[in-house]
Amino acid sequence: MKSSSLALAALLLLGADLSFAVENKADTQHEAATVASPKKPVSETGSKHKSAVKLVDINSASKAELKKLPGISDAEADKIIAGRPFGSKSWLVTNNLIPLTTFQAIKQKIVCKLTQADIDKIMAAAKKK
Repeated sequence: MKSSSLALAALLLLGADLSFAVENKADTQHEAATVASPKKPVSETGSKHKSAVKLVDINSASKAELKKLPGISDAEADKIIAGRPFGSKSWLVTNNLIPLTTFQAIKQKIVCKLTQADIDKIMAAAKKK
């Protein structure tokens, strides 16, 4: 039991490190592209916040929900569904399911929720490697 908990912690840390690296790379590229562009004006209400957007869970969304995301085709939605469960949303890129540019376009619109069953599947797959 202790070794499986330790392995789970290591796996989640590895996933978090990869997620952080992919998201930081994407953010840096986005910032570099937008540095020269003028800032958009604040809305008349003075708020920069958009209305609440429903996030898509990549571990449970239907094919139709995934296809509503920008840049996600039938084939990519099928790959995402077949590749489940994911430990973090950046696994879409690290597992070569979608290109980095597509990930950059959707990363603010997706989440990666994990159930205990998902964690068990990830742990079983890690043990096979």
